[in-house]
Amino acid sequence: MIQTVEVKPIDNETLEEIGFSWHTDTDGTSYVANELVQVSAEEAEAYYKAGNELYDMYATAAEHVIENDLFFELGIPFNLVETIKKSWEHDVHWHLYGRFDLAGGIDGKDIKLIEFNADTPTGLFETAIVQWAILKVNEMDEEKQFNTVYESISDNFKRLITLFDDTSSFEDRYEGWRILFSSIEGLDEEEVTTKLLKRMADDAGFLTGFEFLQNVEFDEDGISDSKNQDYEYWFKLFPWEDISIEEGELALTLQHILESQSAIILNPAYTLLFQSKGMLKILCDLFPDSPYLLETSYEPLENKAYVEKKVFGREGANVTFVESDGSISAQTEGEYGHYKSVYQEAVEFPKDEQGNYYQAGVFFAYESCGLGYRRGGKILDNMSKFVGHVIV
Repeated sequence: MIQTVEVKPIDNETLEEIGFSWHTDTDGTSYVANELVQVSAEEAEAYYKAGNELYDMYATAAEHVIENDLFFELGIPFNLVETIKKSWEHDVHWHLYGRFDLAGGIDGKDIKLIEFNADTPTGLFETAIVQWAILKVNEMDEEKQFNTVYESISDNFKRLITLFDDTSSFEDRYEGWRILFSSIEGLDEEEVTTKLLKRMADDAGFLTGFEFLQNVEFDEDGISDSKNQDYEYWFKLFPWEDISIEEGELALTLQHILESQSAIILNPAYTLLFQSKGMLKILCDLFPDSPYLLETSYEPLENKAYVEKKVFGREGANVTFVESDGSISAQTEGEYGHYKSVYQEAVEFPKDEQGNYYQAGVFFAYESCGLGYRRGGKILDNMSKFVGHVIV
């Protein structure tokens, strides 16, 4: 049973003052829970270890996909294949951050990988800022969290230049490099998250700018803002698969930009391999004995409960729980039905006294760096709640 401790919530006015405007769901309830999940130091360490080992496995699997031309199996759009290959070839295309979604890890349950949100993961502001602020408001020890997200991503910005573990050499190599940050206009959560990342880059020492994606200028010579300022790096909080489908001309231009080495894009195109849930099948093929993996196939599993989901589905959309007898116990609709399906062995998330399910999210930025939880029903959709944690 999940154990939580009730805390004084941060009022909405204060949340808005720090930039967190999506604090209330459409049904009028608070998006951030007024409880914290109690986690032991050993459990936090196990999450840290799991994220690190899983990332190494993903890197091995990506190399396998590229070497064996398995892009179709992962549902990768054809117009991004060359861009993915080009971004994978050189270390300068640094993966800034991602988030592993995990079952288990508390209440004695084994940690199991559900998926990897490697390209445009949500929940960054909540994990890095809000849950830490809850401890502060409640006069709790601010060190009692597995949460170095802000510092870890700031250091990872420096690794764009150093490409090494040690970021102390950053100042010796730094020569006024510029990063342009972009999100879609009118999407408040995406804009605030993007500007949080911009602040992390500012702290790391970069020169930064912000421009809504629709105002960014692209050509084969590089990327610039509406004032014709050129940038060596461009961070976009816009999924690579959406660029492929909705912005085909841009996808081709970005390929040329990478080929000419006139700019570097964050997160890199190869993170689409990690993002694809088809990678779960590749991982099972390569690491059949891993304790973190659930059996996954491109075909429905036989004689066991499984979850059908789309390779690029998001926010719990287009998910179906199928029991071992073939009956459907839970199902959601969505806009991702045109993507390929994968079939993953079902596992039950830990629950609290009220029967709510909890899924752990572990952020990764060079190493595992932060933990938070989503709470909801059997399928965690965009009405699920964010629950912070405290180490006890």
